[in-house]
Amino acid sequence: MDMLRIGIMGVAGTLLAIQFKSGKSEYGIYITVVLSLIIFFSVLGHIGTIVETMKGIGRFIQMDQAYIGTLIKMLGITYIAEFSSGICKDAGYQTIASQIEIFGKLAVMLLSLPILMTLLNTIREFLS
Repeated sequence: MDMLRIGIMGVAGTLLAIQFKSGKSEYGIYITVVLSLIIFFSVLGHIGTIVETMKGIGRFIQMDQAYIGTLIKMLGITYIAEFSSGICKDAGYQTIASQIEIFGKLAVMLLSLPILMTLLNTIREFLS
């Protein structure tokens, strides 16, 4: 039911923003930003379920909780980068949007380096 509600709100907001595009285009951008924030906070309500499920998986397979925390941080970075980039693209600032996307990718890569090093050390110990 949530997806249906979000989909209807998204289409209605888009149609409303299109109405303002020819006259007062800044109103269309404001509508887009407000609608995006509503959807963003709706998603945040479901993040708790994802976090608890990931922690349960971590307890089930006996893995370090730091890895679960890192995965959750990566999820947050990608979601915020995509959200911010989308708003910038809608406002007509594609260059800023692409810079946000690049920064998000680099931040995820930076977070993944310790996990990659641990994996490589595990493989090295296994092979020796």
